Amino acid sequence: MSKADIGLIGLAVMGQNLVLNMNDHGFTVAVFNRTVSKVDKFMESGAKGTKVIGTRSLEELVNSLKSPRRVMLMVQAGKPVDEFIDMLIPLLDKGDIIIDGGNSNYNDSIRRTAYLESKGLLFVGTGVSGGEEGARNGPSIMPGGSIAAWDHVKPIFQSVAAKVSRPDGGEDPCCDWVGEDGAGHYIKMVHNGIEYGDMQLISEAYHLMRDGLGMTHEEMQATFAEWNTGKLDSYLIEITRDILGYKDEDGQALVEKILDAAEQKGTGKWTGISALDMGIPLTLVVEAVLARALSSIKDERESASKVLTGPQPAITGDKQAFLNDLREALYASKIISYTQGYMLFRAAAKEYNWNLNYGGIALMWRGGCIIRSVFLGKIKEAFDNNPALPNLLLDPYFKEQMLSAQAAWRRVVAQAVQQGIPVPTMSSALAFFDGYRSSSLPANLLQAQRDYFGAHTYQRIDKPRGEYFHTNWTGHGGDVTSTVWKKD
Repeated sequence: MSKADIGLIGLAVMGQNLVLNMNDHGFTVAVFNRTVSKVDKFMESGAKGTKVIGTRSLEELVNSLKSPRRVMLMVQAGKPVDEFIDMLIPLLDKGDIIIDGGNSNYNDSIRRTAYLESKGLLFVGTGVSGGEEGARNGPSIMPGGSIAAWDHVKPIFQSVAAKVSRPDGGEDPCCDWVGEDGAGHYIKMVHNGIEYGDMQLISEAYHLMRDGLGMTHEEMQATFAEWNTGKLDSYLIEITRDILGYKDEDGQALVEKILDAAEQKGTGKWTGISALDMGIPLTLVVEAVLARALSSIKDERESASKVLTGPQPAITGDKQAFLNDLREALYASKIISYTQGYMLFRAAAKEYNWNLNYGGIALMWRGGCIIRSVFLGKIKEAFDNNPALPNLLLDPYFKEQMLSAQAAWRRVVAQAVQQGIPVPTMSSALAFFDGYRSSSLPANLLQAQRDYFGAHTYQRIDKPRGEYFHTNWTGHGGDVTSTVWKKD
């Protein structure tokens, strides 16, 4: 029997679809599952007539692979990944590769890279985005880990990944090497955080249309269909169009029968925690996570609605003019979301000594993944034009878009506030923009307060940066004393 190109452990839907995708591209895949009956079932159904090799033990899986052996784990993140790694180590030889394709925390991938390299093995922690459809027909793949492994997994990953067209008629795979140890899973984590933000922004636009303008589902569907032909062209706008047009068996819009209590898997929260740890103002993603948390206390909200009153939403005036404003507000807020995400990338690259390709990340997200959109091409262009670009808002295209959209953006947020319609991500995005463009913020008072109650010190604008002062704030006039020193 010929040897397999790669082994895959974990035959849930994502794993099965990825196996069939690899098979379609000419790779022989050996498969294993802890519950062996799933291997038998897969071989008798989904993999019937393919070159897939079913195995019934880890030893059989490893022995069926070409050298260097490539074993991909598509199992639940956390303890199961570590358990399989420990079971595989005695079976593998120096230079063999273990790949974790699940939604693992990047800190685990940092740890696993070091652990496996200490054993003479290589590790790849890769984000795989696009859901079941992406896994089957072309996902976005974001690999990081042991750089020596890249040449061995590159042909497989880039073959099965989604492709985007180039102006010259060629295609680029939505997969490239991201960076060292945990970089791949970090990029996937931030991707998911941005996904949270995009989904919440679209939901806020829908809320304003439905409750503010009183639009029918047919009208909202038509609006999202129109938006999907312009600069908002994206997978999430596309599926929103489809959702709003879907009728239940009784002819009513199905979306209105869905409980308004959002759930989450945790990657958005991880993104917010990382941003807080590094002091990056990832306000939009954090608000999106908190908006889901607020929605989840459904019973409490229903009780509160009986005793807490506010405006009855009714946006009057030119409906089309407001929709035009809303489109601009949504686009401007989306720019802020990615701006903040890229700020986090820069901080993480510095923190973990990663050499990230910022334009390449945008290219990987152009196809296959949930946040794929035409907009991402503009981000790649920005970093192609200036690889050292410190902030997306300083790129000529994005600066022009923000300046032209901000009047409409302000009208939408103001109207939402007046109507009592919550727009936490749209409004936080605007607040970030106003803060970022301000040369002076009220943090001087904040620093004085900190020094007053905690002697935390402050810097002065009339003294060199790096000199710190403490004042006896209970003194009077000439009795006030300050000390100065350099902080380490």
